[in-house]
Amino acid sequence: MSRWIGVGVLGLTLAASYASAAQGNRAPKNQGHPPNQGHHAGQWLQQHRNMPPEQQRKALENDPGFRSLPPQRQQQLRNQLQRFSRMTPEQQSRTLNRMETWEHLTPEQKGQARGLYQRWQQLPPDRRQAVRGALQTLRSMPPEARQRAIESDDYKKRFTPEERNMLDGASKLPLAPPEPNEQAPEE
Repeated sequence: MSRWIGVGVLGLTLAASYASAAQGNRAPKNQGHPPNQGHHAGQWLQQHRNMPPEQQRKALENDPGFRSLPPQRQQQLRNQLQRFSRMTPEQQSRTLNRMETWEHLTPEQKGQARGLYQRWQQLPPDRRQAVRGALQTLRSMPPEARQRAIESDDYKKRFTPEERNMLDGASKLPLAPPEPNEQAPEE
């Protein structure tokens, strides 16, 4: 899982398979790029993603918004840019798509997503994987079908009431559809 720019949602998957992203912190709105008012999170990345990593770093360091940040935050952004630069083009596209989806959530939805992420983190690793896989499957369904799946005997056998509650909460958020080449894991 990528950890790009403080978006706190089931590790890039639970409440979205959104912005893969989640360090679980409550970052200021403009952390997807150096702070230039009026930009969406990820817009800076989108504009600079085709540059070689060294040019990206220089563009970041020359951005006035970046230079106005505290040194610790500057270093965090350098590290995040370096991780983003190492992603495949498909991973970068998915990350940017999820960042854009996150940007359009209401503050209440973001709070709900953060809460779901915190609960998801408390699950054992094998259960986190199972919930993430189920969410990927649910993302490709219309909302009514998601609800039927969560309430199905199959899900009742495979998931605890708490896990189904998390899936239900995540399924009510405006989930980003899976990318065309993204496969839901076999369940």
